[in-house]
Amino acid sequence: MVTEITNQAGAATLTLAGRLDTPAAQQMTAKMDEIISEIGDAECLTVDAEALDYISSTGLRVLLALTKRYRNLRICNVQAAVYDVFEMTGFTKIMNVERALRRLSVEGCEVIGIGGVGTVYRLNEDTIIKVFRAGTDIEDVRGEITMAKEAFVMGMPTAISFDIVRVGEQYGLVYEMLHAETLSACIRREPDKVDAFARQYADLFRQMHQIEVPADSSVPDALQHDREQVMHIRRYFPQESIDLLLQILDAVPAERRLLHLDLQTKNAMVQNGELMLIDMGEVGYGHPLLDLGHAYSAMVTLVGEYEKIIGMPQALGTELWNRAMGYYFEGLPKEVVEQRKRQIEVVSCVRNFSWLALSDSFPEDVVEECKALFATRVAARRDYILEVCKTFKDWTL
Repeated sequence: MVTEITNQAGAATLTLAGRLDTPAAQQMTAKMDEIISEIGDAECLTVDAEALDYISSTGLRVLLALTKRYRNLRICNVQAAVYDVFEMTGFTKIMNVERALRRLSVEGCEVIGIGGVGTVYRLNEDTIIKVFRAGTDIEDVRGEITMAKEAFVMGMPTAISFDIVRVGEQYGLVYEMLHAETLSACIRREPDKVDAFARQYADLFRQMHQIEVPADSSVPDALQHDREQVMHIRRYFPQESIDLLLQILDAVPAERRLLHLDLQTKNAMVQNGELMLIDMGEVGYGHPLLDLGHAYSAMVTLVGEYEKIIGMPQALGTELWNRAMGYYFEGLPKEVVEQRKRQIEVVSCVRNFSWLALSDSFPEDVVEECKALFATRVAARRDYILEVCKTFKDWTL
């Protein structure tokens, strides 16, 4: 039996390896004062059982003693055979015990979507997996499942993951998607049907934007999230540039409508002729203007390799967007539609650059490209942008 203890900022981890049988449990009990001393005054204790092969009833009592001392104790990465012991003895009802995550490989799998927080692969005909960016915490992964469930209950056609897995050192969410393909793939295969797909795309936005997010929901404030991302990119841009992006956000009216915030065509799956969302990592509440601005920045003014990220030629993606907005604003006076298109384009300026907050290690050439684009897309149009911002208040729901 091998034990190892680490303690960082009040969060301690006790790693167990080998067999926690009766002799090992007795030795651990004898060393309990020493173990507790090493753990110190940690507010929470995690017992990592990934390398634990066996546990006896005496071993269970050792862990029970720790739960009495540390209320915020969780036992994680428990292998199947060991988890069965916890479950059969009823310990899963009195202790926070988490199974070890299944491990999968995406080597050789088709990439079907690249979003702000991860990449989506097709595992087989019936199953897809979203692999989160390196460094993503498992609580963020669980949070996406929570967001998907909330959106589903509110009325959004959202796929719900049935399994959290490990892909190398990263986390993944597995979805069952029978005979489904991305909206991008459908449009690329049948470009002559772009108008029909545009109407579906617009209807998806309209359906979502009609949903009022309750005050007691765990869905976060989208405007606040965008502000935080803008503040995070101060390392790349002068303060006057940051201030201009914040002025754009400050002009967006406050609302509580459901927003996806990354609804480009690779993040929507077509299943049995209907659209279904698969990436709910950035869901928030706010004004639809913010959501459409985010989508415009991907579908029309994307920074990066358009065809690789969106999955179709840029001319086709732009055509889809223009047709979709025609359907989204159907019935409104022409001058109102034109004003709203200008508003969407201005708000997209924020997302065009705030995505740099997603990582602290972008290549220097990517950062320099963004700086050059900022000068032409934003800084050079400062007066125009601020004038358009004054009209945001006219967009009433």
